[in-house]
Amino acid sequence: MKLKSLILGSVAAAGLSTAGFAADLGVLTSLDVCDELGLSGLTISSDTNCLQISGKVSYTFEYGNYNLSSNIANTFVSGNFAAGTISSRENTDGVRNIDVPSALVGVSNQDWASKVEVLLKFVGTASSDFGPARVVINLRQRDYYAATNAVGAAAAGLSPAGAHGDFHALRAQDAYVQVGDTTILSAGKKGSIFNEGDDEPFNFTGLFMSDDADKGVWEGPVRKGGHVIQLETQFGEGFIGKIGLEALDRTGNDAGSLIGVLEYAGEGVTAHISGSLGGLLDGVQTVGDTYAVHAGVTGTFDAFKLRAAGAVGGGFAAGGNWMYWNGLVSGEANFDMFKVALSAEAAGGTAIGGAALDTDYGFGGSLGATVAEGIEINIGGRYFNDGTAGIGDGYQVAAQLIAAVTETIKITGEIGVYGHAENTAPVAAAFSDFYGSAELAWAPGGGFTSSLGAKVQQNGAYKVTFKAAKSFE
Repeated sequence: MKLKSLILGSVAAAGLSTAGFAADLGVLTSLDVCDELGLSGLTISSDTNCLQISGKVSYTFEYGNYNLSSNIANTFVSGNFAAGTISSRENTDGVRNIDVPSALVGVSNQDWASKVEVLLKFVGTASSDFGPARVVINLRQRDYYAATNAVGAAAAGLSPAGAHGDFHALRAQDAYVQVGDTTILSAGKKGSIFNEGDDEPFNFTGLFMSDDADKGVWEGPVRKGGHVIQLETQFGEGFIGKIGLEALDRTGNDAGSLIGVLEYAGEGVTAHISGSLGGLLDGVQTVGDTYAVHAGVTGTFDAFKLRAAGAVGGGFAAGGNWMYWNGLVSGEANFDMFKVALSAEAAGGTAIGGAALDTDYGFGGSLGATVAEGIEINIGGRYFNDGTAGIGDGYQVAAQLIAAVTETIKITGEIGVYGHAENTAPVAAAFSDFYGSAELAWAPGGGFTSSLGAKVQQNGAYKVTFKAAKSFE
């Protein structure tokens, strides 16, 4: 949508008909900059700049009894590296838990959470001798209130025992300048150029180790984004190169990362290799010094898709350097109404001091069928082998039905079971947990989406989730 008609109509309605008044308004004297720059959407023009405005508001509400958890798969990453070598977020990549209900006596066991997220993006663009010159401001606000066993977060943002919250006032998530066309220079507060794509498994349940690692292989201890200086250029023939200094706003011994990326996109093939060296700014060797390499390739050949991805990295530690590796392969074949997908993954490495870590591996597969127009069935599962002696393996088996009731309404239902084999050290009995879930999604258009879903488990846990969102551009 353009604001030209609205602005000009307002001017006419106000009776501003003289050339003198039009000249005084400045911002209204030229309304063709966006067209000249080839920019569309919700725009405002001045005589030199085109301002694009976009945004989104999303809301999520959850209610049930689900605050405890039980572990199904615990990969090599979790707990194998000393504090300070990787972040707490990275230290949980690959861990898969299922919900477990609380059973307190005489008090409420109910849990709920309410979250509102606001995104507002402004992109101001003007022409320059080097190509389009841009300023990008991406504002974000997040209000997240959660109650565990009916204990809620205080209004001031404090979290009493059993409660938590996440309260971020409207702030600049991104704020950077950029110039160029085939070669682009960016500087400011911005996301990373580190490419960690082309690594998601094709089977519908995914794989355990990839489940939390951005749905792929672990990108490693990469200190990325934040305050950055980045340069990217198109070499032609589908190749793009990127280099940047990132994490320049960190003040510890892990401050400053050198990032390099080479990408390719051709007929039926996408590929990349990304590398990172972290902890450069302090100029000395410390536990913040890390390295990481992530590579992935996807090929589409008629009815077949093949994907392979791998990552390796590590870091310095006083007791001896540590490292990891993680690999994944996946394939998909389409035969008329049927779709078959198979995936496998493995990971290992060395702990601080050089001791070899046990190698974990897993695999999964699924069979999908379009049984009628708008109706799809998926059946599949995944398995995880924990390389640690005495720790049982985990698995999931599931069946899914997706039905497009109308052009705007879709129903998704799933039944399945999670399981974990017996542990001998520490001793723990084998268990399984059956579940069922259903979701009604509505997308009437205009950028609005909404859904209502519910999940119930054999162990007594349950959760009802409502979502609504609207975007504009």
